[in-house]
Amino acid sequence: MPLAKGIPVSPNTLTVIGLAVSIVTAMIFARGYVVLGGVFILVSGIFDVLDGAVARASNRMTAFGAVLDSVCDRYADAIIFVGIIYGLVNGSIVPYPLLLVPDWLWCSLALIGSYLVSYTRARSEAAGAKSMDVGLAERPERMILLVLGAFTGYLVPAIALIVILTHITSLQRLIQAERSLRTEP
Repeated sequence: MPLAKGIPVSPNTLTVIGLAVSIVTAMIFARGYVVLGGVFILVSGIFDVLDGAVARASNRMTAFGAVLDSVCDRYADAIIFVGIIYGLVNGSIVPYPLLLVPDWLWCSLALIGSYLVSYTRARSEAAGAKSMDVGLAERPERMILLVLGAFTGYLVPAIALIVILTHITSLQRLIQAERSLRTEP
């Protein structure tokens, strides 16, 4: 990315700025500004892309930078869902009853699923599993679904889809890990 070479900010600083934007995003959702929340998810995503691009372009890729990015992504995921939950519980976001499951529970299950996608991969790779790039619910896809839900007025259905996809992805990764880690007797 040619633009990344001209950015005079460190990759780690961009990562932290992206997290700060996610915190603002959560507050926006908590106040019920769903479309604006979607816009801020996109802004946060720009920083999420830029940090890695700047690290590669400036040859400043570090193991700590990768860890910081991953940890900040998990915080960002959590805080955005917490902001949505708060907005739903306090009535700032219009409820969308779906299959008689409370909106806050859909959000909680999406948050859990989001963590399981990342954790299943990290734990499997730490145990020595190979090729853990399975599943449809990586972070960019989850954020795109949230943005689409925010922009269309179907936020809770988008979150329900995140629930389904994240839990399927975690299961796929468990199956892949079992295959990869299987030992011959």
